Amino acid sequence: MSAPRCPQCAQPCASPRLLPCLHSLCEPCLRRLGPPEGPPGAARPVLCPVCDAELSLPAGGVAQLPPACLAGSRGRAAAGCDLCADGAAAGRCLTCGLRLCRFCCRAHRRQKKTASHAVTELENSKDCSQAGKPLLCPSHPTEELQLFCEQCDQPVCRDCLLGRHRQHPCDLTSNVIHRHGDALRELLRSSQQHMDTLEDVLSQVDEMGSAVRSRAEAVATEICLFARGYVKAIEEHRDRLLKQLEDLKVQKENLLHLQKAQLQQLLLDMRTGVEFTEHLLMSGSDVEILISKGVVSSRLTKLNSTAYSTHPSVDDRIQFSPHERAGQCCGYEVFGAILNQVDPARCTLHGEDLHSARQNQLSGFTLLCRDTAGERMGRGGEAVRVTITHKDKRDCEVKPTVCDNGDGTYCISYSPEEPGLYAVCVCVKGQHVQGSPFTLMVKHKFREHQGVFHCCTFCSSGGQKAARCACGGTMPGGYQGCGHGHKGHPGCHHWSCCGQVKESSECLCGPPSDTSQRSLLRTVAL
Repeated sequence: MSAPRCPQCAQPCASPRLLPCLHSLCEPCLRRLGPPEGPPGAARPVLCPVCDAELSLPAGGVAQLPPACLAGSRGRAAAGCDLCADGAAAGRCLTCGLRLCRFCCRAHRRQKKTASHAVTELENSKDCSQAGKPLLCPSHPTEELQLFCEQCDQPVCRDCLLGRHRQHPCDLTSNVIHRHGDALRELLRSSQQHMDTLEDVLSQVDEMGSAVRSRAEAVATEICLFARGYVKAIEEHRDRLLKQLEDLKVQKENLLHLQKAQLQQLLLDMRTGVEFTEHLLMSGSDVEILISKGVVSSRLTKLNSTAYSTHPSVDDRIQFSPHERAGQCCGYEVFGAILNQVDPARCTLHGEDLHSARQNQLSGFTLLCRDTAGERMGRGGEAVRVTITHKDKRDCEVKPTVCDNGDGTYCISYSPEEPGLYAVCVCVKGQHVQGSPFTLMVKHKFREHQGVFHCCTFCSSGGQKAARCACGGTMPGGYQGCGHGHKGHPGCHHWSCCGQVKESSECLCGPPSDTSQRSLLRTVAL
C-alpha cells in the first residue's frame, strides 16, 4: 500500500502533524497556512483546509503540534515482508525486528542461525502498528519513548528523566495506557450519544421543513378558494397574500436551513472526532495513543460542550383568517389576511390606577396588545389573565374584571377590599406582558366624621390621650386641646378628633393663635 497523502497538496505526507480538529497535514503545508506576520511567540489563527475549522497554531510554531502517528501507521499496517518483499507482513521477529510474511516466518524458525529468535504473529491492525519502528524522542532521537510523564502529560524517554523531567512522576507507558485509554473511551461514548441525538434532531428538522411547506401549500389553497369570488380585485389581493405567505415560508425555511447547517457541521465535526478516536484506540500503539491523547481529549471535550437546540427553531404555525378586513383593493373592500401573532413581551399597560388605588373604590387600567413587529393588534379575542394577590395576606385576593374592547385593548377593573401591598400579574397566552408582574399599593379609604365635634372631651380630660370623642375616636398628641394649652372649657367645639374644623364653632376662650393651631393640626390623627 502506498504512503498516505496530504489532503492539502496530495503529496506523500512529510512529517505529518495533527491539528486540533483531528485532521493531519504535512509540515510544509502547515507552514504555508495563515498569515506569516504577527508578534513573536504569539499563536497564529488559521483555517483547516479540510473542515474550515478556525484553529490556532501553538506559539512555538508547527513543530509544537503533535506528530500524526496514525498517518504513518496506516502505511505500516499493510507493509510487506522485509525479506522477500512479495507477501504481506504476518509476523515480526522480536530479536532482529524484521517484518515477515508467513513463508518467511516458517523459514526463519527453521534456519539454524535464526532458530532461537522469537517470532510473534500480527493478529490485528494494532499489532501491525506496533510492529513498525519504535517512536523516538524528539529531544533525544536515539531513545525510544517508553515512559509517560504525568505532570507534563506526554510520553518521554529515559534521557528525559535525567533532564527537565527529573522530579516529575513518571511510569511506563504500558502501566498508564489503561487509565488514559479508558478516559478516551468515556469521551468516545459521550460523543457517540451526541451523534445519535444530532441525527434525531436533523430528522426532526427535515420533517418540520416538510410540515412548513405542506402547511404553506394548504394556506395557499385556502387563499385561492377565497379569492375566486372577486374577479380582478380579488386576484390582485390573492397575489399579494401569496407573496406575503411566501416571505413567511422563506423566513421560516431560512431559519430551519440555518439550524440544519449548524447541526450538520456539528455532526460532521463529531463524526470526524469519533472516527479518529476509534481508529486511534483500535490501531494506534500505546505511545501513539498517549501522544495524541491531549489534542483528542481537547477536541472531543470542546465538541461535547457545544450547545445546540434539540428542537426545530421554528414551528409550522401559519394561520389565515378569511374574515379579517384587508382594506381596499382596486376600489373594493377585501377580506382575508395572514394573522399576526400577538407578542406578550411587546404588550403594554396604561392607566393612572396602575400602581395605586383606594380601598373599596373601583379602579382600573388598560392593556394594549401588540404583534411581533410592535404594531397594535386591531382585533380582540386574546386569552388575557389577570391576578391581584395581597402580599401579606395569603387568602386575600381581588377578582378583576377583563373587558375585551375588540380593538386590541382590554380594560381591567377591580375594587380592593383590604388596604396594603398587592402583586399584580397580567398574562397573555400564558406569558407575562411588559412590566408584569408589578406592585399595587391600596391605601385606606377617606373617612368622614360621623359623630359630634366633642374635642372638649379631650380638653376637659386634662389632655389625656385615651379620651374618646362621641364618634369613638381619640385625639393623640398630648396636652393640646383647642390650642390654648389649658384644660379646656365646656364649649370647646372647634377641633374634632378626626382633624376636621367646624367653622361655625368657636372655643369659649377665644380663637387659638396661629402657632398653636398648626401644632394641633400636626397632632391630630386621621
